[in-house]
Amino acid sequence: MYIVIPTYNESKVIGQVLAELHRYGFDRCIVVDDGSTDDTFIKAKEGGATVLRHILNRGKGASIKTGIEAAKLLGARGVITFDGDGQHEPKDIKNMIKLLDSYDVVLGKRNFTQKHIPIAKKIGNWFGNLLTWLIYGLWVQDSQSGMRSYSKKALDLIEIFADRYEYDSEIMREIVRHKLKYTEMPISVRYTHYSQNKTNRQSYLGAVKTMLKMLLSG
Repeated sequence: MYIVIPTYNESKVIGQVLAELHRYGFDRCIVVDDGSTDDTFIKAKEGGATVLRHILNRGKGASIKTGIEAAKLLGARGVITFDGDGQHEPKDIKNMIKLLDSYDVVLGKRNFTQKHIPIAKKIGNWFGNLLTWLIYGLWVQDSQSGMRSYSKKALDLIEIFADRYEYDSEIMREIVRHKLKYTEMPISVRYTHYSQNKTNRQSYLGAVKTMLKMLLSG
């Protein structure tokens, strides 16, 4: 099982993220540096990851695709996608892997009733869920979660062309198109001062652009 971590300017935390994954026994980590202007590449290398680099910033979706293709070349029997800003908990990975015995895709599901989750995240996710249902005909409770697991069957079948945040929702299209067996699994999430103040996190304008791209591609 490989952990694919898309990153952009995460030099402050990527070492800590990798160290935490290693403490839980997850050493097969592929970090994709998406054209960072800081030391993300170096810090990820120092953290013991296999590190790939995009010369230009192409987007989260493009980074995940690059990481998944690398994992497939390395013989991966499954992949977990994991955000590089420290918001995900490695302790959830074990249960995601277990569920792949019964499902092709496992979608991480955040608990949006928790007070520490920013209201903008709650509203944005609800609209994302609604749009995903209207376009692809699949209702899920967390269409924008970055923590997911994919079986080898899913990795071989799923084909996504989107390069940015619409990637997360287009996975739903592929689940429907290939009749993949999926489930949602509750995951923990940590929203820190760092993660909420990153300059590269998705803006409201970016969210609108993502929705328009989804409509056009649907």
